[in-house]
Amino acid sequence: MRRITDDTGIFQHTKFGVPDRSKGYTTDDNARALIAAVLLYKKDQDTVSLDLIHTYLSFIHHAQNEQGNFRNFMDYSRSFLEDNGSEDCQGRTLWALGFALSYSSILPDNLLNTCRYLINQALPHIEKLGSPRAVAYAVVGLSYLIKTPGALTYSFPYPHTPSTAEEKAFLSKDFITGLIERIAVRLHNQYNRTKGDGWNWYEDSLTYGNSMLPWALLRAFKLSGNAALKHTAKESLDFLASRTFAREGYYKPIGSHGWLLRGGEPALYDEQPIEACEMLLTCREAASVLQDPSYLQQADLCYAWYTGHNSLNLPLIDPQSGACYDGIHSSGLNLNQGSESIISFSIAHLVTHHG
Repeated sequence: MRRITDDTGIFQHTKFGVPDRSKGYTTDDNARALIAAVLLYKKDQDTVSLDLIHTYLSFIHHAQNEQGNFRNFMDYSRSFLEDNGSEDCQGRTLWALGFALSYSSILPDNLLNTCRYLINQALPHIEKLGSPRAVAYAVVGLSYLIKTPGALTYSFPYPHTPSTAEEKAFLSKDFITGLIERIAVRLHNQYNRTKGDGWNWYEDSLTYGNSMLPWALLRAFKLSGNAALKHTAKESLDFLASRTFAREGYYKPIGSHGWLLRGGEPALYDEQPIEACEMLLTCREAASVLQDPSYLQQADLCYAWYTGHNSLNLPLIDPQSGACYDGIHSSGLNLNQGSESIISFSIAHLVTHHG
C-alpha cells in the first residue's frame, strides 16, 4: 500500500505493481485503504500507518462536495471528473468512516472528528440510496457508530456539553438507529420480493459485492433484534456459499465476465480478490452472530484462496513484493497489482491473523 500511495492518495491501478498515474485515483479505493490503514495502525501503532490514515482521510474529505455526496474519480492532476460519485461510492465511504470511528480508543481525536463531520454531512442522502450494495455498505458503516461508545459526539480536549440545537442534532443516535432499521428492512423486503424456486437472493443475478448484503442484515439484526433480518441474512448467505464454495473444497467467487444470472450457470472468470475479502468478513460476522463455527471454516477458505487453495492452485501473492495480483482469469493470473487487490488482501490478512 505504501508503494502505491503518494501525498494525494492511493493510485487506482498499476502496471505490474508500478503505479499507473494515467488512471489517477478513486474515492472507492481510498475508502478501502482507510480501513486497511486503521487495521495496520491497530497492529503496530506506528507513525507510518498513521500517516497513511491522514492521507486517505484527507482524500475523502476533499472528495465530499458541498451537498455532502462523495465524488469518486480523480485524475493525476487532482481534478475530480464528476460532480457526484456512484451510489456504491457513497456507501463504501460511509463503511470506511464508520469503521475508523470504531477504533476511537486508539486513533487521535482530530481524525475521529473529521470522520464524524463527513458522516454528518452525508447522512441526509443515505435514505435515497437505491443500489442494494450501497445500502449494505451504509448499514455496515453506520452500525459501527451505534456500537462504539462516544462515536456520535465530537471529541474536545476539555469538558464539553452540547448546548445549541445544532450540536444536539449532530449525529443523532435515534435518527441513525431508525435509518439503519428502515434501509435494512427495505433490503429484506427486496429479498422477499425476488426469492423463489430455489433462488434465495435479493436480485435476479449474483454479480459483485454479493456478501455485503447478508452482512448488512446481520449487523442490522444485532442492533434491532429483528429476527426476520437474521433469517434473511442466514438464508441468503447460505445460498451465496452454495454458489461460491466448490465441491473440491475451495472458494471460487462468481466470475466477473458474465456473473451468474438466475437460472443460469456462473461465469468461471475473472475471479476478483475483493470478493474473497468481503466474503471472509461476512463469514466471520456470521460465525459470531449466528453462533456457528462452520462460518469460520468458510472464512478460512476465503483467505486460503489468496495463498493458493483456489481453482488454479496458484498463490495470488507476489513472493517478492508481498502484493496481491489482480485475480484469476482463464489463462492464469492477472499479474497487475491494483490498489483494490492489494487492499483486499491486506484487510483479509490483518483480520485473519491479527483480529
